[in-house]
Amino acid sequence: MASILRSFKAVAPALRRPIIASKTVNVPRAFSVSVNRSAGHGPPQLLGPGSKPGEVPTDEQQSTGIERFELMGKLEGVDVFDMKPLEITRLGTVEDPIAVYSLFPERQVGCTGFPADSHDTIWLNVNHELKNHRCPECGSVYTLNFQGDEHLLHDDGGHHGHP
Repeated sequence: MASILRSFKAVAPALRRPIIASKTVNVPRAFSVSVNRSAGHGPPQLLGPGSKPGEVPTDEQQSTGIERFELMGKLEGVDVFDMKPLEITRLGTVEDPIAVYSLFPERQVGCTGFPADSHDTIWLNVNHELKNHRCPECGSVYTLNFQGDEHLLHDDGGHHGHP
């Protein structure tokens, strides 16, 4: 009880001060504490609005998450997962491998040979750990052109930054 009274006495002088209207002061904020704005658009909405009661919802209304992200991209004419095949105009060599663009430290590549469709699709796991990856059927060489976050290269198996 005595400690409560002591803490109240310490706060009491501040409670007795008159309330004074303060003048508004404009202080610039750092970008790190400002709301992100990108050309007037916020982050992608990954939850659909749903449908009105008694109606059957459309895909746009009921899709969520990554499915909605892909659907909204298609509506705008954007292939968000870049699913088009690599343009192979030559056979990759050790001196001049075919660069495979990736935002992740590894990527699956389906090789069909050169010229295209020379052999059945052989899937290669192209990663940043090896400089070159060779197709065992045609010998075409692939290398990863990693353009993602450098922290992904140094991840030692932990998920989301956890050790």
